[in-house]
Amino acid sequence: MDAIQRELLEAVSGLHEIPTGAYNIRADGASIERNSTANIEIIPKADTSGIEIHIKPGTRHESVHIPVIMSQSGLQEVVYNDFYVGDDADVTIIAGCGIHNGGDAASRHDGIHRFFIGKNAHVKYVEKHYGSGDGKGERIMNPVTEIHLGEDSFMEMDTAQIKGVDSTKRENKAHLEAGAKLVVMERLMTHGVQHAESYFDVQLDGEDSAANVVSRSVARDDSYQLFTSHIHGNNRCNGHTECDAIIMDNAKISAVPELSANHVDAALIHEAAIGKIAGEQIIKLMTLGLTEAEAEEQIVSGFLK
Repeated sequence: MDAIQRELLEAVSGLHEIPTGAYNIRADGASIERNSTANIEIIPKADTSGIEIHIKPGTRHESVHIPVIMSQSGLQEVVYNDFYVGDDADVTIIAGCGIHNGGDAASRHDGIHRFFIGKNAHVKYVEKHYGSGDGKGERIMNPVTEIHLGEDSFMEMDTAQIKGVDSTKRENKAHLEAGAKLVVMERLMTHGVQHAESYFDVQLDGEDSAANVVSRSVARDDSYQLFTSHIHGNNRCNGHTECDAIIMDNAKISAVPELSANHVDAALIHEAAIGKIAGEQIIKLMTLGLTEAEAEEQIVSGFLK
């Protein structure tokens, strides 16, 4: 990998070098490094672009890295990755995509991830998106995530897009069986004329299933954001969705939380708040010696954490 690719790899996965354990590193449309372990097997798909990740039942405290980096201007690809997590497993999956575009043609990565999570399994899924480069070509990312949670399983999904992505449409769907729980934290910042759309559709099918979907975002300059979340309570269940956003400059934000109670014992809550930074917050930090711009950045940084 060259210097740009190494920078992208660190930005989306926190890696300075090839990791230990299971991993698949994709660069400019091809897999450049792959490794399986005794408990985690990574298999390339035979009929399309992408991989299958098979995690054995009972696997504990292991991780798998599957970052994608693109530094070739004009490259466009669609990748299909399927995750099969065995019963009683406890694993961390670190994904993400980084695009550096120094040219005039648009670069685009569409990643379709499907999760099939077994009974009583625990999965932490971390996904970061990042863009860089001073070219005129757009950096486009359209991730799709489909989640099937088995009985008494748990998935924590932490997604972040903080810099450099011109256009994104993030689609997320989940089906939860009895006792399953899904926790989602989305962190998003747009600037310039960037456009970002997030969609969540959660089906609480099983008895005592639960979901908590939270989005925190900041829209700056002339950017636009749309957040849509729909939780379906199809059994005795608990569901909560929340959008908390800071709007700045000439940006625009739309939040569309929706609930459907299809069972008398479905308990569902939605919240949405959009507003500018309070003046007293900025003044308080300025009394500590910060400039107005520095105070603003501190507030935004803390909010997105």
